[in-house]
Amino acid sequence: MHALVLDRPGSPDTLRLAELPTPEPGPGQVRIRVEAAALNPVDYQVGGGGHPDWSWPHVLGLDVAGTVDALGEGVGHVTLGQRVAYHGDLRRPGGFAEYALAEADALAPVPEALDAATAAALPCAGMTAYQCVVRRLHVTGEDTVLITGGAGGVGGYAVQLAALAGARVIATASARNAEHVRKLGADEVIDYRGEDVPARVRELTGGRGVDAVIDTVSSESATANLALLAHGGGLASVAGRPDQQAVPAFTIAPSLHEIALGGAYSHGDTRARVDLSRMLSELFALTADGRLDPMLARTLTLEEVPAGLTELASRHVRGKLVLSFA
Repeated sequence: MHALVLDRPGSPDTLRLAELPTPEPGPGQVRIRVEAAALNPVDYQVGGGGHPDWSWPHVLGLDVAGTVDALGEGVGHVTLGQRVAYHGDLRRPGGFAEYALAEADALAPVPEALDAATAAALPCAGMTAYQCVVRRLHVTGEDTVLITGGAGGVGGYAVQLAALAGARVIATASARNAEHVRKLGADEVIDYRGEDVPARVRELTGGRGVDAVIDTVSSESATANLALLAHGGGLASVAGRPDQQAVPAFTIAPSLHEIALGGAYSHGDTRARVDLSRMLSELFALTADGRLDPMLARTLTLEEVPAGLTELASRHVRGKLVLSFA
């Protein structure tokens, strides 16, 4: 099969096209004929340092949509030819190839209304946002939510999900992306380059602060935003843990949530993997009925993926880039 591979840890420009053996599914696995695979920050982040469980050459690509091509032993709830998508195991070869293996219990059926590229855009960023907004912070219409990086993948989905919940949404973004983020559902957009974000949040909330923070930027950003929580508020960190010492103990009593989808494989069990399927199915339903914008920016060929990952690493991509074999 045609694949894009890393021969050793390295930057996106070290990826090369290669011919690899078509993989065979093991017990509990299925083989997917890949139709689309999303590009995610984790691809260049982990690819740069490698992973102790990888063998070489390694195929990147965690978010895959395609058709079930072969069944492993013990798989009974999936059928050959079924259209599915999934968020894969970081420790295993991924979807920047014509075929990939997946755990059957993590698969989500793709509705007829969605094409493969749209389905592939959703898993990693969409489920991360879903965990933040729905599962961990339990955002409601009574809440005010601060979301950093509102024009990015996780941030953009989080803005939409929080708006769907009826919350007042304050997002950070560059000035050039402000209108885009407002269209996703943000009530207020703060230019993180030209404005004092904490001061502006306090101004917008009358000094009260926010009920929830979804930080997609860094540990330092999460720490700074922790102090913006109102009493009893919660912070979900995607890119780094906050320093709890930023607020005095037993004052605002914040709840802190670390989001790590990959832990469903490395530290979870069947129940955790099935939950990946469930969350993705819920995101598909929202997208199929027009309530969630999949934010598909553009599709790429296999040859264009390295340049796409380099662009993604600049942190200025709006929405999602997706490899398409169509």
